[in-house]
Amino acid sequence: MSFTMHGVGVSNGIAIGHAHLVSHALLEVAHYVVPAHLVEDEVHRFTQAIETVRADLEAVRRQLPANAPAELESFVGTHLMILADKSLSEAPIQIIRDEQCNAEWALKQEMDDLVAQFEEIEDEYLRERKFDVVQVVERVIKVLLGHPSQVVLEKQESGMILVAHDLSPADAIQFKQHQFAAFITDVGGATSHTAILARSLNIPSIVALHRARDLIRDGEMIIVDGNLGVVIVSPDKNTLTEYRLRQEQWDIEQQKLKRLKLTKAVTLDGTTIELHANIEIPEDVAQSKAAGATGIGLYRTEFLFMNRREWPTEDEQFEAYRRVTEAMKGMPVTIRTLDLGADKPANPDEARTCTNPALGLRAIRLCLSEPHIFHSQIRAILRASHYGNVKLLIPMISTLSELRQALHLIDRAKRSLRDQNIPFDEMMPIGGMIEVPAAALKADAFARELDFLSIGTNDLIQYTLAIDRTDDSVAHLYNPLHPAVLQLIEMSIRAADKAGKPISVCGEMAGDPKLTRLLLGFGLRQFSMHPAHVLAVKRQVLQSSLPRLTSSVRKILASAEIDRIEPLLDKLNQ
Repeated sequence: MSFTMHGVGVSNGIAIGHAHLVSHALLEVAHYVVPAHLVEDEVHRFTQAIETVRADLEAVRRQLPANAPAELESFVGTHLMILADKSLSEAPIQIIRDEQCNAEWALKQEMDDLVAQFEEIEDEYLRERKFDVVQVVERVIKVLLGHPSQVVLEKQESGMILVAHDLSPADAIQFKQHQFAAFITDVGGATSHTAILARSLNIPSIVALHRARDLIRDGEMIIVDGNLGVVIVSPDKNTLTEYRLRQEQWDIEQQKLKRLKLTKAVTLDGTTIELHANIEIPEDVAQSKAAGATGIGLYRTEFLFMNRREWPTEDEQFEAYRRVTEAMKGMPVTIRTLDLGADKPANPDEARTCTNPALGLRAIRLCLSEPHIFHSQIRAILRASHYGNVKLLIPMISTLSELRQALHLIDRAKRSLRDQNIPFDEMMPIGGMIEVPAAALKADAFARELDFLSIGTNDLIQYTLAIDRTDDSVAHLYNPLHPAVLQLIEMSIRAADKAGKPISVCGEMAGDPKLTRLLLGFGLRQFSMHPAHVLAVKRQVLQSSLPRLTSSVRKILASAEIDRIEPLLDKLNQ
């Protein structure tokens, strides 16, 4: 019987093939009492499992094939770091001793506590790091249950589609070796490590399907439409024929896009548009350059601070920032200062609870409340500026006094480097992110104080519409085409232009080709997006004439209803 499932498409494309199911060890965990005289044996069994997984992960890192995505080494390192954390390597031992329970159960209890802490984090990217914790625990439990700690894949026919509850980045190494056409998982989100890896592998992938692993049978024919986030199970003959045609058309389009890599992003009327990439880790630079990005418009530094109990040192940060800067060989690199939420302190054991973390101590507010952390990061960024074209970006500014405090701390960091005769770019540009309505409404004032602006549309939409996009009950109301959102974006661009300051959009809107002409019509000349979207946006730029956009964009801005905006946008894109 044919049926359809909907999830979150994290990597575009269409795949057709037979399902290959991966076991989910967490579902097999049972609870039983361990006799008192065998408790220490159970502790030993647990510590041996930890050591086995550590050895497996170290082996994976050593044996990474030359053609493996650059992200893998960093992701495997993150899993090793999680495994070494006392919360997983030591806390379960105390549970085994206190409750006289089996090791699998003790580890799962500790995992559930950690996941609950991650669930409280407002920042979407950081919240989804809970899946990394689960993946590491899954490996250990597989060993405890007597299963291999890695996904075991026998030689399969090409075109198989992996179906799993979740997949770790290390497991995914085998994709290239076994020619899997796509993967789908029950859990995960658009910013999970699994999603990031899927985009780097450039294979169709869908996450957050919830029950795909339960409902799909091994060997069953399925269609994965990563463009729409749709999985069709046991498709009928007509559906199969239609999707094979779509797949062929998609492949042809992708080949055409690759030809644009070396083409400059210039509109039909001769206006040059800058297309930059968003990155999370230094290894993302390779994909950004491969897509033809002319700079890094947003380097999210949170990755350096994740899954650890101590803040990264200044030198550790400096080395990461320098790697990106040198790799870009003079092209601009915009490094955003730490953007963590109210409930993500240095030590997770000291996590505070916050009723509305999105409205709490996060981003620049957190940095101003922890000036020693901010000082260390600013010094690291300044030091990296000596090696290339670095720009510093301050997230979530909302008041001028807040901005001036940040600028004061930046000046202080500069003075400390001068005192030590450490070189840096004295003229390094400093910008601010427009992410809250208050900043958009006063963009003209911020533009006068800063060297450039960047619009973070993800948070701007969330704050403007009072919608938590992670809440399933209201997520359907999250709409970038809401008239108020469009007016705030256009207002911010106009304010920057009036002040003669550059402005970019670095949220998801920048990477959506359907919105490229709209943003061009607003006056945007710099976009920053995931590297996978650069070529599709470039094609839109090449086919656009700015003078012809003016009247249509004015009509869209004048519209008060989303239902009227959508057909106008369709007409704009014809």
